[in-house]
Amino acid sequence: MRRTIRPTAVPPPPGAPVVNGRAAEDAASSRRTAAPAPVSAPAAAPVSADPVEREREAAVAQLFDQHYASMLRLAALLGADDPENIVAEAYYQIYRKWRKLRDAESAEAYLRSTVCNLTRMRIRHLQVARRHAEAPPADLVASAENSALLRDDQRVLVGALQQLPARQREALVLRHWLGLKESEIAAAMGISAGSVKTHTARGLAALTQAMEARR
Repeated sequence: MRRTIRPTAVPPPPGAPVVNGRAAEDAASSRRTAAPAPVSAPAAAPVSADPVEREREAAVAQLFDQHYASMLRLAALLGADDPENIVAEAYYQIYRKWRKLRDAESAEAYLRSTVCNLTRMRIRHLQVARRHAEAPPADLVASAENSALLRDDQRVLVGALQQLPARQREALVLRHWLGLKESEIAAAMGISAGSVKTHTARGLAALTQAMEARR
């Protein structure tokens, strides 16, 4: 008679949880048939910048390339002691208000007007500060950048120009240095075309007299 040999159960190692045979089989079967955990999708790429914002940045950058030098010269001729900061502030303002502008031509006009206004405000501030100074200030020393904008034969003329009243100086600079029309000068200065004629004529007369007195 054949003898059936049954496997001897191996006792679990010390500290292992005791699991009955049925539970162990169920657990093993569950591990074999369980589907792999789904892989989470990668995070979505950041949304691209607003097309309107990109258009504004490109337009202001182009405006900077085309007109920065002339705006810097304008601020210097109008008498700004820090033309670089004046022009930087003007570009910052036009960047903020770009969506309100209709086209590039109006943007250039707005830029000129802003430079004029900021320079005028700066000069008024300096005049008030000088009046309240304890001692009369020494003559301002022009920066290297400012001096480089002007040729030697212009400095005497510019010195006389900066002694004129602000409105006369602005009218002359916009007319004779930038070559603007009366309507463009009026828009930049915020005055009428008739007032532009008046300031231009008075400025020319005063400038001529000052230059003749220097000879």
